[in-house]
Amino acid sequence: MSKKIKVIVAGALGKMGAMAIETFLNNKDKFELKAGVVRNLKEIDNKSLKYYEDRGVTLTDNIETEFHKGDIDVLVELTTPDSVFKNSKLALDNGIRPVIGATGLSDEDILELSKKSLKANTGAIIAPNFAIGAILMMKFAAEAVKYMDRYEIIERHHEAKLDSPSGTAIKTAKLMSDAKVKANQSTFKDQKARGELYYDIPIHSLRLQGYVASQEVVFGGLGQTLTLKHDTIDRSSFMPGILLASEKVMNLDRLIYGLENII
Repeated sequence: MSKKIKVIVAGALGKMGAMAIETFLNNKDKFELKAGVVRNLKEIDNKSLKYYEDRGVTLTDNIETEFHKGDIDVLVELTTPDSVFKNSKLALDNGIRPVIGATGLSDEDILELSKKSLKANTGAIIAPNFAIGAILMMKFAAEAVKYMDRYEIIERHHEAKLDSPSGTAIKTAKLMSDAKVKANQSTFKDQKARGELYYDIPIHSLRLQGYVASQEVVFGGLGQTLTLKHDTIDRSSFMPGILLASEKVMNLDRLIYGLENII
């Protein structure tokens, strides 16, 4: 029997984190869940504590102590923009492979994590989106940009999302730019209602009740438009990607940005 991958989940009681905890518990053939990290253990009600205790899940608010135990392979990072960089860097310092689903990392943050990962010969994955359908949308957008004249991104998320634009939208713009973005979008830069430019592509962000995550990439050409759209109906769509990344990161020796690089 192959060795189980030992995982710790940061952001364990958030909507994504709680579902990730359940997913790892339901995949004990490959994974061993070592702990769930929360922001403040004192704020967790006794009922929740007992629920996880009964399932053999340790909750902690001290991620550094867990790292120092030396019995963790992968950190699944699902916290907030104010924690993700610090936790991921600390993981790499301790030889632990971060799988980062939280957004809010700057280009400078990603570069620093990439350098640290390479120096430590330790794999890491940043996944702006874990949904396979979203990865396909980004791949298709990078192909379509070669043939259309104009392009804009519209992304919609739940009202509690703390950052905008989303990591998915930024990654989509980067992939499109790498493929072939014509330098004709910057004419919009002084029009305040035209979205914010990333890699010369306008991104429009909506934060509304009723959404989980949704993104459109709209292309315009002579006498025609093309729209690529992906909707996340439920966070369960992210779980196969989290499992895949947590497994694949074990065979990496550097940081990978985007699941499209490993599927």
